[in-house]
Amino acid sequence: MADVVDEVIMDSADENDDIITRSPEELAELKKENGNQLYKIKQYRSALPLYSEAIKLCPNTAAYYGNRAACYMMLNRFIEALEDVRRCVQLDPKFVKGYVRMAKCSLAMGDLKTAEFAIKKVQDMQVDGQTIANELKSYEKLKQYESESNKAYEKQDYRKVVFCMDRCMDEAPTCNRYKLIKAECLTFLGRFQEAQDIANSILHIDKGNADAIYVRGMCLFYEDNLDSAFQHFQQVLRLAPDHKKAMNIYKKAKLLKKMKEDGNEAYKACKFQDAYNLYTEALKIDPLNKKTNAKLYFNRATVLSRLAKTREAIDDCTAALNLDESYIKALLRRAKCYADIGEHEDAVRDYEKVFKMDKSRENKKLLQDAKLALKLSKRKDYYSILGVERNAGEDEIKKAYKKRALIHHPDRHANASESEKKEQEKKFKDVGEAYGVLSDPKKKMRYDNGQDLDEFDGGMPDVDPTQVFQRFFGGSSHGGQEFSFGGGFPGSFTFQFR
Repeated sequence: MADVVDEVIMDSADENDDIITRSPEELAELKKENGNQLYKIKQYRSALPLYSEAIKLCPNTAAYYGNRAACYMMLNRFIEALEDVRRCVQLDPKFVKGYVRMAKCSLAMGDLKTAEFAIKKVQDMQVDGQTIANELKSYEKLKQYESESNKAYEKQDYRKVVFCMDRCMDEAPTCNRYKLIKAECLTFLGRFQEAQDIANSILHIDKGNADAIYVRGMCLFYEDNLDSAFQHFQQVLRLAPDHKKAMNIYKKAKLLKKMKEDGNEAYKACKFQDAYNLYTEALKIDPLNKKTNAKLYFNRATVLSRLAKTREAIDDCTAALNLDESYIKALLRRAKCYADIGEHEDAVRDYEKVFKMDKSRENKKLLQDAKLALKLSKRKDYYSILGVERNAGEDEIKKAYKKRALIHHPDRHANASESEKKEQEKKFKDVGEAYGVLSDPKKKMRYDNGQDLDEFDGGMPDVDPTQVFQRFFGGSSHGGQEFSFGGGFPGSFTFQFR
């Protein structure tokens, strides 16, 4: 074993002696060849320093830059690769591979201007058309989808932009510019997690990427995290003072925050119209900011409620929920507004949604109360039928019954049309039913408490309004009182209880 090692050491020493005697050009060529061998077996990281050593030995040899550029490209280090191919074609303007690699690098980076320049150079050299065919095809696709993307962006068709960027990344999967354009539009579409994932993946490699920080700031802004958004926009402007998009959205964010806070202060000071105006102006600042705008609509709905504009308050709550369907405060506000105007079915529907999202004891009670109000709204209003207030006493109820019963008694409308007779019969029956309940303390208490009268003493029997009338006026089968309906006008008549 020792003899073998000595032999290897001797061979190594001989090789070192041989290298020492070689010229820089020969050594550079050897380094290049060794690099090529590693490149062929995809050992790009190992090949890279060998190409760099060859360049150091012979800095004016175009092929060495071309080889190192190819190695950089396999490692997705396109910026360094582009620098090498620029140096390569500068040393040898006729180096076709250098221009082909320049086109590849440019396309990978989404730099269509440089790609077009490189493709034209190859075409001008009148080489085989297949040499640059793939690059030309990719260039045409990128050019098409970039153009479509720009038009869609101007129209705020952000879904189309995302589609176009995906097609661009089919050709240039490592292009950060395409990724960040997509991420920005995902933010506009409310797909914040996807946008943040793209931005974070870029910042993991390039912590100072201003566009990626801008996208993260946008996500925070549209999620109504304004303070953190401000910090991101400030960082972008420190890195890139001329970043127009960051400057514009930073101004929007500051103005939006100020107007919202001013509206809140006006509301607290009971200056409701001023608060309404401030919230209205704030809603115009950025229509894409759904989270903040949902809160502004809710705040304005609260103001409208205080201004007794209930229907408009409902509309604003609906607008808030269209922007954020899980906004419980807006659901609660709208439900209360519905209840206030007697639209109890809609109120119950909203309270059910609230309870489904938050099964708290308080929300359960609100739902129960709403269902009770709905139930009460569907039963007859006996107080209204008699024309008395809910706090009416026994005497007042009796007087009201006497008055209404005489007005609606069927005998008074004997000469009326059939439809009118039926209407008056119904009202006469309702008056008797109302009196039957409100004149009985137990039934009245159950009625006032919203309990079912059908469950009272085995059920609420059908009321015979004539019996109620006779009982109330003291009529009997042996004679009684006589009532005259008509007051001297044609068609008047008299009937007598016997």
